[in-house]
Amino acid sequence: MNIDFPYRIAINGRTAITDRSEHIRDLIKQVLFTSPGERVNRPTFGSGLNQLVFEPNNIELLSTVQFLVKGSLQEWLGDVIAVGEVNIEVLDASLSINVNYQEIGTGQEQEVTFQQSI
Repeated sequence: MNIDFPYRIAINGRTAITDRSEHIRDLIKQVLFTSPGERVNRPTFGSGLNQLVFEPNNIELLSTVQFLVKGSLQEWLGDVIAVGEVNIEVLDASLSINVNYQEIGTGQEQEVTFQQSI
């Protein structure tokens, strides 16, 4: 059992919990949307996606984002997941991040997509 993210109180009045697969998705979301320097005791934690909001929308940006995302996930979650393919898409004013990964321990293949307004 793992604590759910974001932290909340469940219907039964206790801390909300989640299963392993959902917990891993929560961890991926934390790595993607945390800016380096945001966490006090881990100044390099995060991918820096939020800092790219004002960058020009071009192929170089997409390549940079894919590199940043894959590197950050491998660095911070390498003991939990094996990162496969990372696809980034920019649609109008939103960024779509699709991550394929394999859970270490279970070997289960997973895919998760996050949307972020830019």
